[in-house]
Amino acid sequence: MTLLHDLFRRPGLPWAGRPKPMLDRGGRVLPGAVYEKLFIDVNGTRQGMFLRGKDITNPVLLYLHGGLPEYFLTERRPTALEDCFTVAWWDQRGAGLSYSPLLPRDSITTEQCILDTVSVTHYLQERFGQERIYLMAHSGGSFIGLQVASRHPELYSGYIGMAQMVDQLRSERLAYEFMVAEFEKRDDRRMVKRLAAAPVSEAHGTPKRYLAVRDKAMHRLGVGTTHDMRSVVTGVFLPSLASPQYSVPEKIRLWRGKVAGGVSPFWDDMLSTDLAERVPSLEVPSYFLHGAFDRTCSYDLARDYFQKIQAPVKGFYTFELSAHTPIFEEIPMSSRGDGAGSLGRAARL
Repeated sequence: MTLLHDLFRRPGLPWAGRPKPMLDRGGRVLPGAVYEKLFIDVNGTRQGMFLRGKDITNPVLLYLHGGLPEYFLTERRPTALEDCFTVAWWDQRGAGLSYSPLLPRDSITTEQCILDTVSVTHYLQERFGQERIYLMAHSGGSFIGLQVASRHPELYSGYIGMAQMVDQLRSERLAYEFMVAEFEKRDDRRMVKRLAAAPVSEAHGTPKRYLAVRDKAMHRLGVGTTHDMRSVVTGVFLPSLASPQYSVPEKIRLWRGKVAGGVSPFWDDMLSTDLAERVPSLEVPSYFLHGAFDRTCSYDLARDYFQKIQAPVKGFYTFELSAHTPIFEEIPMSSRGDGAGSLGRAARL
């Protein structure tokens, strides 16, 4: 095992898991850029992240992923976030670089992940000498991110929620009803039968048989991870295996963590929480990014929440060609914006 581990980490090999340099158009390394893969202690556990930015003096942005770390998607779907920010693509407790089979599953709770996010924020503030940073959270990560921004506004220059989670049980019910109706229109009797066998309701939650078919059904309709993705295998699994920035053991841990965590380690907490009630206001500039085709986290619920939430500056940005991950789907990041501010101005607010 030690021999194999050393072989996988030898420099120069395509599976060594080395971070990709930040290059200019001529292929030269950008002076003042940051591109690292590192591990730090976070509340007694070893957790990993990728740091990427074209200018180390730019504002820092901490990215909270959803059910699976998404950094590897940037290789085929660049986001351009590193043009404006130094981005910390952090693999959270129990996920990706931060997965360990020795980590007790009951230690991955909402409260612990909130504490971890604050700890990583403090690390980034000290590392880059910035009093406040930006917090960007996606999908399941937005369940944590919104609560962190609410509790600790003094740490952040702004909050950006992509596919913002609000009332996830209601979102799942709405998605279920939409998918049944759509497959009935297509006369896809097999999929209708599978969905009908595991109905979602606010009284009985999300049955395991529904969760087993949920992703396949969403991707077939173009309302899942991306609007153009029809299969998790070709759209997510294979790209993760092809990533040269994760070593082979790290790729294995990426998927071991996903299998162990399921939809989310704190899925039950998500289903029993209405964030619109828990977080009626934020004390930092707040921006929501949402794909028009997204059914993983309801576009309509997020838009309704945006209308109600109180914030010093807020903006809701609809990505017309996207589903669940608009920063990976539409480049450059152009959208129809409602509200004050814009992503282009966010770093200067």
